[in-house]
Amino acid sequence: MKIKNIAYCAMLTTLAMIFGYVEALIPFQFGLPGIKLGVANIVIVIALYLLPAGQVFAIQGMRIILVSFLFGNMSMMLYSLAGGFLSLSIMLILKKTNWFSMVGISVVGGVSHNIGQLIVAAFVVQNLKVAFYVPALLIAGLITGCLIGMLAYKIKPILEQYLK
Repeated sequence: MKIKNIAYCAMLTTLAMIFGYVEALIPFQFGLPGIKLGVANIVIVIALYLLPAGQVFAIQGMRIILVSFLFGNMSMMLYSLAGGFLSLSIMLILKKTNWFSMVGISVVGGVSHNIGQLIVAAFVVQNLKVAFYVPALLIAGLITGCLIGMLAYKIKPILEQYLK
């Protein structure tokens, strides 16, 4: 990996961590526990379009691990890793098809992130009643994914200019 790409990964990881920290400080309440905007995912969605897949996975993994150790706990890490890697994998697959816009890919990422977390929750609590939470999580993933995708779409050209 070139030094330039290492610097980009470090910068994007740091930016995602800052977004995650700021989001943790601001109490957004969507009425249901565990639902948040996921502002750090702006960085991940943009990185999908600027960097190779392996580097995006590294950014996602480092962000989740570092934010969990610094501002959360092991439970947060478990849920975030499941949701983060499932959503990133699906977003990468969909991006390769060229069938979806950046906003569409972000929406699918938001929904799949919530599904990944719900799968972990089902294993942790050993109860399938968590499935009653699916409609709320799907709606939340749709809304937050759309917002994150629109922001990423607007920010990407600015970041590309800066990185040249």
